[in-house]
Amino acid sequence: MKDSSTRSHVLRLAHDPIPTVHIGIIGLGNRGLLTLKRYLQIEGAEINALCEIREGNLEKARYLLKEANRPEATGYTGTEGWKKMCESNELDLVFICTDWLMHTPMAIFAMECGKHVAIEVPAAMSVEECWQLVDTAEKTRRHCIMLENCCYDPFALTTLNMARRGVLGEIMHVEGAYIHDLRSMYFAEESEGGYHNHWGKKYSIEHTGNPYPTHGLGPACQILDIHRSDRMEYLVSMSTHQAGMSEYAHRMFGEYSPEANQKYLLGDVNTTLIHTVKGKTIMLQYDVSTPRPYSRLQTVCGTMGFAQKYPVPRIALEPNGDTPLQGEMLEKTLARYKHPFSATIGEEAHHKGLPNEMNYVMDYRLIYCLRNGLPLDMDVYDAAEWSCITELSEKSVLNKSMPMEIPDFTRGAWKDCKY
Repeated sequence: MKDSSTRSHVLRLAHDPIPTVHIGIIGLGNRGLLTLKRYLQIEGAEINALCEIREGNLEKARYLLKEANRPEATGYTGTEGWKKMCESNELDLVFICTDWLMHTPMAIFAMECGKHVAIEVPAAMSVEECWQLVDTAEKTRRHCIMLENCCYDPFALTTLNMARRGVLGEIMHVEGAYIHDLRSMYFAEESEGGYHNHWGKKYSIEHTGNPYPTHGLGPACQILDIHRSDRMEYLVSMSTHQAGMSEYAHRMFGEYSPEANQKYLLGDVNTTLIHTVKGKTIMLQYDVSTPRPYSRLQTVCGTMGFAQKYPVPRIALEPNGDTPLQGEMLEKTLARYKHPFSATIGEEAHHKGLPNEMNYVMDYRLIYCLRNGLPLDMDVYDAAEWSCITELSEKSVLNKSMPMEIPDFTRGAWKDCKY
């Protein structure tokens, strides 16, 4: 446990309202440009600074601003440009849309420069980095939010609302996942939609476990009130051996190609089980190397009901728990328990013709809370708790599924925190 003698927690942290939130974006690759496009739709958000090491992408971002009739943003380039941007006095909030390994160093520097930060997932790649985020947020009293859009998935919000209203009884077990065949992107060049410098593939060469846990874990932790009345205590994790990446490379590049003969440490399918202090369980899966249909599982098991999104939405309620609702009954139940975020902000996204409702709800809520001086929906402890699974799952896999203790990043403050 880290020393907490000189600082207090930042649970339910709130700041004075910021009428117009001035934003800087670091990283203008695929996700960064999409972020820029999204925030051009959000009232009260103004893009003031852009940082990118590739001049072509910076020009694409500038064009997007011009096309939207927005003021020109200050551009920053070079390997140290992001530091100069964070030091600028024109920003309230810094978005970090770079590769995984740079998320924490950039977030720490931005908070130390007095900026709030929003980080793409995962927020950190090690337990030590998670502690660094927590310690810096507590020291600087800045917001640090991880942009976990799956927490705003309409079905996830509906089941969260059902749980909060007691419809599902006591929630005992939750399942989440990131199942998404990414092999083509891992091997593609950046100009063809691949990752910059193949950073995703490089990580697969050097690491195992679950490096991307937060899409499945975020909604699971919210429905279990993690660090609001319970906390994750320990995990065990195991992985299959690796075959999918090699098979794909063999098929696409030839048996004797460098791609086919590269060794990968990351197993094709990782399964991680998490136990909470109150005796609840979470099952996480990670699979980006086999041809499985996309899924995040989103399964909730309670004493009075069951809900699951994939492969098709299903809800079952007592006294007929063994018979899922179908047709009109299912639609009526989903409508009855539709979360207020979906019913208002989500509907606004549909009226605007936006392609991804959960992104819009996430973006809207972040800016709304900053503009109104409210605590954010997700905090630095969420970022740390959900991200630490990366290192802990790897350690467990490499040690024959040995249990790994999950740190209490709130240092005990979770016991007194409620929604």
